[in-house]
Amino acid sequence: MTETARTAPQTDLTDPTGPTDLTGVPPRHSAVRSLLRLWPFLRPVRARFFTAAFVAVVASCIGLVIPLVLKWLVDGPVTARDPGGVWLGGGYLLLLGIAEAVLFGIRRWLVARPLAGVEAAMREALYRRVQRLPVAFHDRWASGQLLSRATTDLQLLRMFFTFPLTFLLVNGVTVLVGCAFLLVQHWSLGLVLLVPVLPLMVMCSVFEAKYAVATRRAQDQLGDLTTVVEESVLGIRIVKGFGRHRSQARAFRKLTHEVRTTELRKARLLASIWCVVTLLPEIAIAAALVLGTVQVADGQLSAGTLVAFLSTALALRWPVESIGFLLAMSNEAATAADRYFEVLDERTAEETAEKAAAKGAAGSAGPSRGGAPAGRTDGAGARSVTTGGAAHGAAAADPPDDASGADSAPHPGDHAGGDADDSPGRDRGGMLFEGVEFRYPDTPPDAPPTLRSIDLHIRPGETMALVGATGSGKTTLTALVPRLYDPTAGRIVLDGRDLTTLTRDEVRTLVAVAFEEPTLFSATAAENVLMGGDDLQEADLLRALAVAQAEGFVLALPEGADTQVGEQGMSLSGGQRQRLALARAVAGRPRFLILDDPLSALDVHTEALVEAALRQVLATTTALVVAHRPSTVLLADRVALLSDGRITAVGTHHELLRDNPEYATLMSGEPDRSDDPERPATDRDGPRPDAGSDAHGPVHGDPDHSDHDHGDPGRGDHHDHGDPDRGDPGPADPGPTAPGPADPGRTDTGPADAGRTDPARTDPDHCRTSRREGESVR
Repeated sequence: MTETARTAPQTDLTDPTGPTDLTGVPPRHSAVRSLLRLWPFLRPVRARFFTAAFVAVVASCIGLVIPLVLKWLVDGPVTARDPGGVWLGGGYLLLLGIAEAVLFGIRRWLVARPLAGVEAAMREALYRRVQRLPVAFHDRWASGQLLSRATTDLQLLRMFFTFPLTFLLVNGVTVLVGCAFLLVQHWSLGLVLLVPVLPLMVMCSVFEAKYAVATRRAQDQLGDLTTVVEESVLGIRIVKGFGRHRSQARAFRKLTHEVRTTELRKARLLASIWCVVTLLPEIAIAAALVLGTVQVADGQLSAGTLVAFLSTALALRWPVESIGFLLAMSNEAATAADRYFEVLDERTAEETAEKAAAKGAAGSAGPSRGGAPAGRTDGAGARSVTTGGAAHGAAAADPPDDASGADSAPHPGDHAGGDADDSPGRDRGGMLFEGVEFRYPDTPPDAPPTLRSIDLHIRPGETMALVGATGSGKTTLTALVPRLYDPTAGRIVLDGRDLTTLTRDEVRTLVAVAFEEPTLFSATAAENVLMGGDDLQEADLLRALAVAQAEGFVLALPEGADTQVGEQGMSLSGGQRQRLALARAVAGRPRFLILDDPLSALDVHTEALVEAALRQVLATTTALVVAHRPSTVLLADRVALLSDGRITAVGTHHELLRDNPEYATLMSGEPDRSDDPERPATDRDGPRPDAGSDAHGPVHGDPDHSDHDHGDPGRGDHHDHGDPDRGDPGPADPGPTAPGPADPGRTDTGPADAGRTDPARTDPDHCRTSRREGESVR
């Protein structure tokens, strides 16, 4: 669970006043413009589609030939009382009807398969886009809105492709050809039938504007309804556990009532336009019939011509009356297209970075001013990859002289943010946070950033525990490493490569994550674990299950590792789900491992077994572990204390426990009494001045301080307690230290050992072994 408190726009599920789409609906484009955006998906099948449209036009025009046959039949064989001619005319009419039916069948066959492919392609494009969009996008959007776009909206678009799109063209051509026939047969009666055209155009324009608003509201409300259903199903245990089924039913009933109200408004609009487009042509046809009958009675018009004229008018009746629902379906499709492209128009992180880089390149007319760190972000929070960033395999840029960004001098044992071995010009492997700052995209501009001035170096093969109070930003910091989010300032370097220069595929290959809230998929237990890497084999599966102490319950499942675990893995217990998630993280033998309190749901005995196996994995990887309990902290070589979005101290567990009151409070589980007036001043203010640290100088007990570092074995760094490889005894201890908890894993015993080398402080492997074998802090 993301610990950092932040606000995000939420969907108002009960507001009936308008659409509740989370994106902030842009100004509505015209329906034609929205539908034209679908052309790239139609282009691959354009040959069959246009062939089908041509066949439909021919079939429709055949229907207009029938009135001409009727005219010949009435004025010829019928008037001459020729039975043979009558049978011949009937045969012509039958053949024309059969031809029309066959052509419409061919049209349907031509469009069925390719349009199904178009819908599938659009659904796949939407799914790919949703998978590539950053986590910040998913933070803002309700899942029901995405589901409704992938289902309901795409179904509306398929229906539009199948029927309205074709028949808008077919009916338009039919009406134009039919009007031409009417005017040729008798221009005065033809003008009578054309009188309703102008009122129909005005009414259709008004209808389209109102129906578009109602359609958008209805489809957004359906998305909200889908969200409620999904949440109720996924949270059914909470609903039943708290007896909230009645309140949930009331909320659902309210939403369905709102959808019903909107749909009834759509029905009223559709009924009104249908009434108009039916009534006006009928009145025109009746007027033409009266005038034509009078002209036939006066001998000015033949009976056959009047029959042909009226037959043509009746043939045009359906194309005209269909205008109403074709416009309605077209508006629904245009709204669905708008909603569909709202997702596709969202930029991925790569596209945002490319745009920011292009904008920065266009705006830089000369050399940039000094002091701006590489990879700084623009105002939108997107990081631009500059030419000064670390290239593949190159060393990371030098850190600033004062990377801490601290507002005041640190307390004894506190860490200002830098690492002692991060000297200029030195190649640094492992994981490096350099001046990292982060704020969520939906954070108010005047709010402080969630993370600020983060400077931290985790050496290759080292395990760093991240400790902090709830809401301090631990989960947010761990989310930056796999690039679930990108920093808004500063940079992260993995083995000398700037994180922004790596593709997300490369990052996900290097970094594995186990989140505090485990997520499993509707697949087998084996498939869930093997998602942790590419081309993993059964041996990798068994090894990962052994590390997570999950082989016992997995093999005991009805079908072993091939057992379906159900949606969200709900057929398993919380501890079992967490162990499978941990197994997935270690299955691919990642170079960097991020663990967000991975043992929180385990019992004490299982936790001890997992920790024992996990130590072997941590010995071969660079790890950042979010920890809330001392037992998890003891898995680490060093500990970083995160407070209010800043790294305030770095050291071993016992150094921070001795020298940092905030850390001691977090590990003890007792309330912070640093401001308690009844507490002795020496306890409130930390260690005594004779503890060997200066409030404004080097911090004793901080293994990463720039002046007194006990270094990284294998690197020629300066050591304050001596380097056994160099024979440097190190400086003498300046004085006695404040009393602290016993450290059975350390060999230094106080001032008397000031001139001796402390292997537990100079050798991280020794330090790790001694702590893990000799300590048990609860």
